[in-house]
Amino acid sequence: MPRLPWPLPAVLAWALAWGLFRALLGAGMAPALALLMASAAGALASVLGSTLWRRALIALGFPMASLLSGAAQWPAWAWLLPLALLALVYPLNAWRDAPLFPTPADALRGLATQAPLPAGARVLDAGCGLGHGLQALRWMYPQAEVHGVEWSWPLRLVCALRCPWARVRQGDMWRTDWRPYALVYLFQRPESMARAAAKAEAELAPGAWLVSLEFETTALRPVARLQGADGRPVWLYQAPFRKA
Repeated sequence: MPRLPWPLPAVLAWALAWGLFRALLGAGMAPALALLMASAAGALASVLGSTLWRRALIALGFPMASLLSGAAQWPAWAWLLPLALLALVYPLNAWRDAPLFPTPADALRGLATQAPLPAGARVLDAGCGLGHGLQALRWMYPQAEVHGVEWSWPLRLVCALRCPWARVRQGDMWRTDWRPYALVYLFQRPESMARAAAKAEAELAPGAWLVSLEFETTALRPVARLQGADGRPVWLYQAPFRKA
């Protein structure tokens, strides 16, 4: 699914928050509670942002606008609310990993040919976000048992709703045991790949695959390199791994 051009995600999120605020007031809800609900909606809609700063801007846009416009009088402590909601969706210890970049629908095209798996094999999307990677994996491996792990529990909840056929849990991808999986899929960032390679070497069984969208690890020699539909490379590594 293509990402909306900036600043359209912010405009849509702010419009959602304002519309919800007005609707709740019209329904007779207390202004403070209406502000809370609308701010929460804005913070959750921050997943539309492509960078951390854009997500923060989306989350803070409604409360800032409501104060400056005089539509609502916020107590001093209320300014912490959008920040707390943003931290809930994006926990601080997960910021060192990849931002929320969805896996394009056709990014893994041809993966099942290069990395065949038996029916019932377990595959893991490490850091599954909203579930786009899970959907791409299911498209490639319809007979596989698809798993996902996501640190942010709001994102994990949305992911589980979007992918009811997958087994999605909240947790740290770096503390998750990779040994039960025949394939681990990553869409992280270059700084994470050395850690991913070390974990794969320590835990993946012979014959298991490490698959990375866009970013390669310089520590291991790839078995194959695919070209996704949008031009991004897909790097395939198979245990036992060969050093680069």
